[in-house]
Amino acid sequence: MSFLIGIDVGGTNTNGVLLKGSDVIKTAKAPTNHHNLHAGTREALTRLLETLPKEERGPVELHLSTTLATNAIVEGKGAPTAVLIIPGPGLRWEDLPVPFKLYPLSGAIDHRGRETGSLDREEVRKAVRAVKAAGYQALAVVGKFSPRNFQQELAVEELIKAEFPELAPVTLGHRLSGRLNFPRRITTAALNASIAAIQAEFVRMVEEVKDQYQLGKVYLLKADGGTLALDESVNRSIETILSGPAASLMGTMALAEELEDAVALDIGGTTSEISVFSGSEPLAEREGAVIAGFPTLVPAFFSRSLGLGGDSQVTFDGKRVTIGPQRMGPPVALGGPHVTPTDAVVVLGGAAFGDEKMAYAALQAMGAPFGVEPRALAEKIVTAFAEKAAAAIQTVYAELNNRPVYTVSQVLAGADLRPKRLIGMGGPAAYFIPKIGAALGLPYQVLPHHEAANAIGAAASRPT
Repeated sequence: MSFLIGIDVGGTNTNGVLLKGSDVIKTAKAPTNHHNLHAGTREALTRLLETLPKEERGPVELHLSTTLATNAIVEGKGAPTAVLIIPGPGLRWEDLPVPFKLYPLSGAIDHRGRETGSLDREEVRKAVRAVKAAGYQALAVVGKFSPRNFQQELAVEELIKAEFPELAPVTLGHRLSGRLNFPRRITTAALNASIAAIQAEFVRMVEEVKDQYQLGKVYLLKADGGTLALDESVNRSIETILSGPAASLMGTMALAEELEDAVALDIGGTTSEISVFSGSEPLAEREGAVIAGFPTLVPAFFSRSLGLGGDSQVTFDGKRVTIGPQRMGPPVALGGPHVTPTDAVVVLGGAAFGDEKMAYAALQAMGAPFGVEPRALAEKIVTAFAEKAAAAIQTVYAELNNRPVYTVSQVLAGADLRPKRLIGMGGPAAYFIPKIGAALGLPYQVLPHHEAANAIGAAASRPT
């Protein structure tokens, strides 16, 4: 039976799992280095592969869930990008709600895919020269009805390849989505073009790891829970956004006892991800993923990220405990600079790692000016954590009940969604999920292998 490795690169830790069939052979965890995602991936891989006897080291398939594309967009680290658009007649392209520089071209395709206006090749050349002169480093081409007929997008691409190779590869709108929402297609293509070079560098590094460890096929997890071949991701890097929440949801589907009308919470070190099931099906974003305020056409599961994690910074003013959204480092118990919810758990005996005395001293220093003992303060922190998570889940359901959403197989138009159970994963889940379930009045399950459940979710994904 073949071996498979799943790796999920989270905000705080990179989790990995080695599977043989459906059996978990080993899990591994390494710190995530946001300046070098390659490092955590390599460390987790090394630990997992050390388990395999050399005589059994055949090609091992690797499934990766990475924050690379998401972080690049959220942090604005993509290349400056311009978009050549072919809007056709009757559209005021100047009014399109997109935050990218647009260069309109002549030519037109109608809604039936018929060419009703020809491209002007000299106009294309002038537009590309203007793009270069303005300092843009990446380029996308999007026609209003190009999913119905993409010949004009192809013609522009061919001209750029032949005469302006320094701007290649060019992202074409029709290759990323067959849907007709023009503004979302422009945004999707522009974001894809902006992160293509970053993705290409990541692919190169993963190829090095693949060669070093003689791995088999490598796939990247997509926002809809499917996978994308590593080499394909260079041209379609936008599809790997929000793969972290997808890994959490796939892990829930693989490990949960009961999914019907469940809410899933993945508690990480920096953030927690909330996913929702209707019946036993995960909800999907109706129009497409929204990333850093950019509405795209990328198919994605519904999820909401909460700035609340085991390593979130805790402050206390004598009356109220505030948790997050910042993470200033690891818990004090592990040498960090600020009190975290994890320190509270350590003080209360709910986790046996790190230096309990350091955590106790930090809580003592925080509570002393207000006459609050360390254990009492720890209880306040845990209660505040559970209440914040419960309130966020209730807010998500209120949002869902105010707009139509999609499941995989049906439309729930204004359906009254209510959670019947809470499913939890992530490092701190065993301690916090029972308390969050109590705050919500819901039965709960902490997933088996909960610390590595998102990596198992990455491994459980399949090509789509």
